[in-house]
Amino acid sequence: MLKNLCKKMFGKSIWVYHCNTGACNGCDIEILNILTPFYDVERFGIKLVASPRHADAMLISGAVTRPTLPLVKRAYEAIPNPKLVFAIGSCATGGGAWFDTYNVTGGADKVLPVNYYIPGCPPRPEAILYGVALALGLVDKQAAPVELKQMEFPIDMYERNEAWEKRNVIYELLK
Repeated sequence: MLKNLCKKMFGKSIWVYHCNTGACNGCDIEILNILTPFYDVERFGIKLVASPRHADAMLISGAVTRPTLPLVKRAYEAIPNPKLVFAIGSCATGGGAWFDTYNVTGGADKVLPVNYYIPGCPPRPEAILYGVALALGLVDKQAAPVELKQMEFPIDMYERNEAWEKRNVIYELLK
Protein backbone atom coordinates (compact mmCIF):
# COMPACT_ATOMS: atom_id res chain seq x y z
CA MET A 1 0.00 0.00 0.00
CA LEU A 2 2.81 2.42 0.91
CA LYS A 3 4.59 1.52 -2.33
CA ASN A 4 1.53 2.43 -4.43
CA LEU A 5 1.07 5.67 -2.51
CA CYS A 6 4.73 6.58 -3.05
CA LYS A 7 4.41 5.84 -6.76
CA LYS A 8 1.44 8.17 -6.97
CA MET A 9 2.86 10.98 -4.84
CA PHE A 10 6.50 10.85 -5.93
CA GLY A 11 6.14 9.39 -9.42
CA LYS A 12 8.68 11.52 -11.24
CA SER A 13 11.21 12.58 -8.65
CA ILE A 14 11.93 12.80 -4.96
CA TRP A 15 13.94 15.49 -3.28
CA VAL A 16 15.66 14.39 -0.08
CA TYR A 17 16.94 16.29 2.92
CA HIS A 18 19.87 14.71 4.76
CA CYS A 19 19.85 15.05 8.54
CA ASN A 20 22.82 13.94 10.66
CA THR A 21 21.55 13.31 14.19
CA GLY A 22 24.81 12.26 15.81
CA ALA A 23 26.48 9.88 13.36
CA CYS A 24 30.16 9.04 13.11
CA ASN A 25 30.05 10.28 9.47
CA GLY A 26 30.37 6.76 8.03
CA CYS A 27 26.77 6.82 6.79
CA ASP A 28 27.12 10.44 5.70
CA ILE A 29 30.04 9.57 3.45
CA GLU A 30 28.03 6.75 1.86
CA ILE A 31 25.01 9.05 1.35
CA LEU A 32 27.21 11.64 -0.32
CA ASN A 33 28.85 8.86 -2.34
CA ILE A 34 25.57 8.07 -4.10
CA LEU A 35 25.42 11.68 -5.29
CA THR A 36 28.67 11.30 -7.22
CA PRO A 37 28.69 10.65 -10.98
CA PHE A 38 29.60 6.99 -10.33
CA TYR A 39 26.10 6.23 -8.97
CA ASP A 40 24.31 9.27 -10.46
CA VAL A 41 21.06 9.15 -8.50
CA GLU A 42 19.70 12.15 -10.33
CA ARG A 43 18.91 9.87 -13.28
CA PHE A 44 16.21 8.37 -11.00
CA GLY A 45 14.95 11.80 -10.02
CA ILE A 46 16.56 11.73 -6.55
CA LYS A 47 18.02 15.10 -5.62
CA LEU A 48 19.60 16.33 -2.38
CA VAL A 49 18.25 19.69 -1.19
CA ALA A 50 19.62 22.04 1.45
CA SER A 51 16.31 23.01 3.04
CA PRO A 52 13.69 20.71 4.56
CA ARG A 53 11.00 23.01 3.14
CA HIS A 54 11.92 21.87 -0.38
CA ALA A 55 12.20 18.15 0.48
CA ASP A 56 9.86 15.22 -0.06
CA ALA A 57 11.82 12.82 2.14
CA MET A 58 14.24 12.88 5.03
CA LEU A 59 17.37 10.71 5.25
CA ILE A 60 18.38 10.31 8.88
CA SER A 61 21.83 9.02 9.78
CA GLY A 62 23.06 8.45 13.31
CA ALA A 63 21.51 7.80 16.67
CA VAL A 64 19.29 10.67 17.81
CA THR A 65 21.08 12.46 20.64
CA ARG A 66 19.44 14.69 23.22
CA PRO A 67 20.94 17.95 21.86
CA THR A 68 19.74 17.18 18.30
CA LEU A 69 16.27 15.97 19.31
CA PRO A 70 14.42 19.33 19.03
CA LEU A 71 16.25 20.16 15.80
CA VAL A 72 15.27 16.86 14.19
CA LYS A 73 11.63 17.37 15.15
CA ARG A 74 11.68 20.90 13.77
CA ALA A 75 13.24 19.74 10.49
CA TYR A 76 10.64 16.95 10.20
CA GLU A 77 7.78 19.39 10.75
CA ALA A 78 9.23 21.73 8.08
CA ILE A 79 8.95 19.05 5.37
CA PRO A 80 5.59 19.44 3.61
CA ASN A 81 3.12 16.54 3.53
CA PRO A 82 3.23 13.85 2.15
CA LYS A 83 6.70 12.97 3.38
CA LEU A 84 8.87 9.90 3.78
CA VAL A 85 11.51 9.17 6.42
CA PHE A 86 14.44 6.83 5.76
CA ALA A 87 16.61 5.60 8.64
CA ILE A 88 20.08 5.05 7.16
CA GLY A 89 22.51 2.82 9.06
CA SER A 90 22.51 0.82 12.27
CA CYS A 91 22.54 3.86 14.53
CA ALA A 92 19.45 5.37 12.94
CA THR A 93 17.57 2.07 12.88
CA GLY A 94 18.08 1.17 16.53
CA GLY A 95 20.68 3.33 18.22
CA GLY A 96 23.67 1.26 17.16
CA ALA A 97 26.41 0.77 19.72
CA TRP A 98 25.12 3.73 21.71
CA PHE A 99 21.49 2.61 22.11
CA ASP A 100 21.59 2.63 25.91
CA THR A 101 23.90 5.52 26.68
CA TYR A 102 22.81 8.56 28.67
CA ASN A 103 22.92 11.04 25.79
CA VAL A 104 21.17 8.94 23.11
CA THR A 105 17.40 8.73 22.89
CA GLY A 106 17.62 5.75 20.52
CA GLY A 107 17.06 5.25 16.83
CA ALA A 108 15.08 7.56 14.60
CA ASP A 109 11.90 5.55 15.18
CA LYS A 110 11.85 6.68 18.82
CA VAL A 111 11.44 10.28 17.63
CA LEU A 112 9.84 10.23 14.16
CA PRO A 113 7.60 7.85 12.20
CA VAL A 114 10.13 6.01 10.00
CA ASN A 115 8.84 4.56 6.74
CA TYR A 116 11.92 2.70 5.50
CA TYR A 117 14.96 1.22 7.26
CA ILE A 118 18.28 0.71 5.47
CA PRO A 119 20.55 -1.24 7.86
CA GLY A 120 24.32 -1.51 7.81
CA CYS A 121 27.30 0.02 9.49
CA PRO A 122 27.69 1.88 7.22
CA PRO A 123 25.29 0.69 4.55
CA ARG A 124 26.74 0.32 1.08
CA PRO A 125 25.77 3.01 -1.43
CA GLU A 126 24.01 0.33 -3.49
CA ALA A 127 21.82 -0.53 -0.48
CA ILE A 128 20.85 3.11 0.05
CA LEU A 129 20.06 3.55 -3.62
CA TYR A 130 18.08 0.30 -3.67
CA GLY A 131 16.06 1.32 -0.60
CA VAL A 132 15.08 4.69 -2.04
CA ALA A 133 14.35 3.16 -5.47
CA LEU A 134 12.23 0.49 -3.75
CA ALA A 135 10.26 3.19 -1.96
CA LEU A 136 9.66 4.97 -5.26
CA GLY A 137 8.57 1.75 -6.94
CA LEU A 138 11.40 1.84 -9.47
CA VAL A 139 12.54 -1.69 -8.64
CA ASP A 140 10.86 -4.85 -7.39
CA LYS A 141 11.49 -6.13 -3.89
CA GLN A 142 13.99 -8.96 -3.79
CA ALA A 143 14.61 -11.21 -0.84
CA ALA A 144 17.33 -13.76 -0.42
CA PRO A 145 16.26 -17.20 0.79
CA VAL A 146 16.85 -17.73 4.47
CA GLU A 147 18.14 -21.04 5.74
CA LEU A 148 17.62 -21.73 9.40
CA LYS A 149 20.50 -23.66 10.82
CA GLN A 150 20.97 -25.09 14.28
CA MET A 151 23.28 -22.96 16.30
CA GLU A 152 26.39 -24.87 17.26
CA PHE A 153 27.96 -24.05 20.58
CA PRO A 154 31.72 -24.44 21.03
CA ILE A 155 31.45 -27.26 23.55
CA ASP A 156 34.06 -29.83 24.18
CA MET A 157 32.43 -33.18 23.47
CA TYR A 158 34.23 -34.76 26.42
CA GLU A 159 32.43 -32.43 28.84
CA ARG A 160 28.96 -33.45 27.69
CA ASN A 161 27.86 -35.35 30.74
CA GLU A 162 24.73 -35.53 32.85
CA ALA A 163 25.44 -32.22 34.61
CA TRP A 164 25.82 -30.50 31.24
CA GLU A 165 22.49 -31.93 30.04
CA LYS A 166 20.69 -30.58 33.13
CA ARG A 167 22.18 -27.10 32.72
CA ASN A 168 21.42 -26.77 29.01
CA VAL A 169 17.77 -27.69 28.74
CA ILE A 170 17.20 -24.82 26.32
CA TYR A 171 19.70 -26.38 23.92
CA GLU A 172 17.57 -29.50 23.85
CA LEU A 173 14.48 -27.44 23.04
CA LEU A 174 16.27 -25.87 20.06
CA LYS A 175 17.10 -29.19 18.41
